[in-house]
Amino acid sequence: MACDKSGRLAVLIDADNAQPAIIEGILSEIAQYGTASVRRIYGDWTSTALKSWKELLLQHSIQPIQQFGYTKGKNATDSAMIIDAMDLLYTGKFDGFCIVSSDSDFTKLASRLRESGLTVYGFGEKKTPSPFVSACDKFIYTELLRAKINDNEVIVKKTAAELKMDSKLV
Repeated sequence: MACDKSGRLAVLIDADNAQPAIIEGILSEIAQYGTASVRRIYGDWTSTALKSWKELLLQHSIQPIQQFGYTKGKNATDSAMIIDAMDLLYTGKFDGFCIVSSDSDFTKLASRLRESGLTVYGFGEKKTPSPFVSACDKFIYTELLRAKINDNEVIVKKTAAELKMDSKLV
């Protein structure tokens, strides 16, 4: 399914291990592989650390899944993502999964999804442990997506009309 743009994909985002600034790049990359039929993001939405996600969730129709951090240092969010992924797997409606996290806790999940014949796309930072990277069919480093976004911003930063109005250029 590497380039089958008609494939149905489930996108699961670990809000604790993903940056809001990169979401547009991630969704653009995912569109090259198929249709993001399910878009979910997991975290403790009562936390001020996740406030910067709010507008992006509305813009991109990403469903926030509340997971309270009942015990400090435990991975309640990861567990919720894994359970949802297995529930989605058993529906039989998906061709692949996109797991957005730099966390090695998803290594076994990626392996299990692949064993079921689904394609797994991983997205995370270069610090992502190699077992998770290797467990995915394809792993995209978010730093590369961030660089693409920054390059595009330079190219399309100002329109011709805006440049004509820029007194610093005259």
